[in-house]
Amino acid sequence: MFIRGRVARATQGQHGNMTSSNLAVRGPLPDHEQKQAALDFLNEAWTEARLSGVDDDCMAQICLFTAFSELVSTYGEEAAARYAEGLSRRISNGEFSVELPRQ
Repeated sequence: MFIRGRVARATQGQHGNMTSSNLAVRGPLPDHEQKQAALDFLNEAWTEARLSGVDDDCMAQICLFTAFSELVSTYGEEAAARYAEGLSRRISNGEFSVELPRQ
């Protein structure tokens, strides 16, 4: 349900009409658009989980686990560990202290 509705919106053309060729013709999304789309998907999933009774702390832990599993799978354990080492400094510097809209 969530994914179908979200994918349908993602494939709408400029004038709101549905076209299956929009993504194929356009090619891969630029990095900033991929990040925005990923954030939109995650925010929507997070909201649905909350509405289903999953608490925020549980979602955060599972998202971190999933993210690090993907980093390890893609780049290997050493590279993922080096990335994780820098997170403490970035957290302390306030890089993750943003107010995300709650739905």
